[in-house]
Amino acid sequence: MSDSASISSGIADRYATAIFELAKEENNIGALEAGADLLDAALKESAEFRDLISSPVYSRDEQAGAIGAIAKKLELAPMLSNALALMASKRRLFVLPQLVASLRALIAEEKGEMTADVISAQPLSKANLDELTKVLSASADKTVKVNATVDNSLIGGLVVKMGSKMIDTSIRAKLNALQNTMKEVG
Repeated sequence: MSDSASISSGIADRYATAIFELAKEENNIGALEAGADLLDAALKESAEFRDLISSPVYSRDEQAGAIGAIAKKLELAPMLSNALALMASKRRLFVLPQLVASLRALIAEEKGEMTADVISAQPLSKANLDELTKVLSASADKTVKVNATVDNSLIGGLVVKMGSKMIDTSIRAKLNALQNTMKEVG
């Protein structure tokens, strides 16, 4: 991990822990989770939003005004809106994606949940996703939330990342293994 990524992650973790503890004290973890989901969706959908949080061109006041308007539009909980305003005043909005990830991890831990990232060659059907969720939940002895993404370069199969474990059953991985074996023989 690069130094800047480590610093960003550290900053995000500190803010996330503070926000999470406030939400926990106020018994408002549900609102925090909803806010984190809304922020994540906004970050994924809006290039302008990503530009706002990462570009040094915007002044503190411009960032604070814009993030306030975004928080109001998304109807974020006051604790999250206030934290975003503080981050804008300290020029720390660039860690927002890491903050959302940290918040989600803290919330999942509190709820006894685990997240599994599943990458497939084609979109999974609802039935397949439900079955996969059931199998992963049984193997982890926790409720598993699946983040499914599609990567056509896998050709077929799945890559499942859950906690510190990764299972790669993709055809791409099998072809790479075969290629390495062929290199050793020849």
